[in-house]
Amino acid sequence: MTGPIENWRSDLAGVLWPPVLEGTGALVLAAVARLAETQWLPPADIAHQQRRQLAVLADHCARHSPNFATRLSQAELTPADLAQPGGLERLAPLTRRALQAGSGVFCSDIPPSHRPVAINQTSGSTGEPVVVRRTALNHLGSMAVTVRDHQWQKRDAGLRLAAMSAHNHAVKQVPDWGPPLGLLYRTGPALLLPSAIDVGELLTILTRFDPQILVIYPSMLTALIGEIERSGTRLDGLRHLRCMSEMVHPELRARNKAMFGLDLEDAYSSEECGFIALQCPDGEGYHVMAETHLVEIVDGTGRPCAPGETGRVLVTDLHNFATPLIRYDIGDYAVAGGVCPCGRGLPRIDRIMGRERNLICLPDGTRYWPLVGYTRYRAIAPVQQYQLVQHDLHRVEARLVVERPLTGAEEAALAEAIQGGLGYPFAISFSYHRDRLTAGPSGKSEELVSLVDPTHLSH
Repeated sequence: MTGPIENWRSDLAGVLWPPVLEGTGALVLAAVARLAETQWLPPADIAHQQRRQLAVLADHCARHSPNFATRLSQAELTPADLAQPGGLERLAPLTRRALQAGSGVFCSDIPPSHRPVAINQTSGSTGEPVVVRRTALNHLGSMAVTVRDHQWQKRDAGLRLAAMSAHNHAVKQVPDWGPPLGLLYRTGPALLLPSAIDVGELLTILTRFDPQILVIYPSMLTALIGEIERSGTRLDGLRHLRCMSEMVHPELRARNKAMFGLDLEDAYSSEECGFIALQCPDGEGYHVMAETHLVEIVDGTGRPCAPGETGRVLVTDLHNFATPLIRYDIGDYAVAGGVCPCGRGLPRIDRIMGRERNLICLPDGTRYWPLVGYTRYRAIAPVQQYQLVQHDLHRVEARLVVERPLTGAEEAALAEAIQGGLGYPFAISFSYHRDRLTAGPSGKSEELVSLVDPTHLSH
């Protein structure tokens, strides 16, 4: 439960008790009820059910996705083989580059009950823009897991919520949280925050709204804590701090605990796959959302990592019948986990590695996490991968991997798009690299690397 019974919604006129939902709300509630049961299944039972679902998915994709059919053929596998223990490991991973190419990847037919289909475009933390088709079924799964997250962390839906997102383009206060929680409960008000916002302005806005729940990027939380320390302003009303999208460092967890007296709550997700894992509410690490995703962590030879070992993350979206994200090499690294003492049978990840993006630094001392403009890059030029490196307060280098040499007009248009995404007319220079950009210390190539030391800036 995420609030008092009096706040439960009912869609039928004149019916308050027991509340009755219709439409999407009823579907979400039914899915959440199932998740409450499946989380306690033994690991072996969960793995068996995943393989059954995988066989159905693979059969559909083999018939409607030429790319996936070729992958199966090259591995000398049938869809039924993937349902056998060890069968999936024989299939070569789907790389971001192959997904980016898009030739024959998408399914030509989708079950009617899974429609409509939406287009998701993401840069990924490796800076390689990709397009994925996701269905209404995927959206339903994401909404159910969102409710699970609130239930696990015991967040009251009646509280004031402030949520930052790259999809928000301006500060906006709305009367409720919206779906999915708004479908099930009468919620408190919400404040929508853009990612490209000055830290000082952010603190002023939060002080005025006085949120009890704050959803924020780790890099922005780090900056916010620094601003609170500098200004002496307090946010005493906070009861929950939820991070997303970037790696959460242990040092940030410690700083957050010292500042707010709260434990950070985190989730692992991507635009391509939705929610992949949620932080365990009772112990350390993250639980894979095994009802919707099958996650493998493999070493450099492709073998499964033992608990405590770090490896690449391969994700299989078990409910995406539009884009075969089967053994998708998402570009992330994680530490494999063992059995969780909380008793849940859901697979465990000890730690998510390498999803950090840096704050851009403007000449006036403003710092924020920018929306760098990836959605326009592929429309302007054949960019396969990019990384923006801020060398000083006035200069940014765009490191590119491209399919062919760019024209002067394409470079000029890219420079304008980069400046627009960063929110400042930096001098943009270009450097070109073969095949793939070098990975950073986290094991991945960060989308944005700022070499400016923020401690030398005056606010």
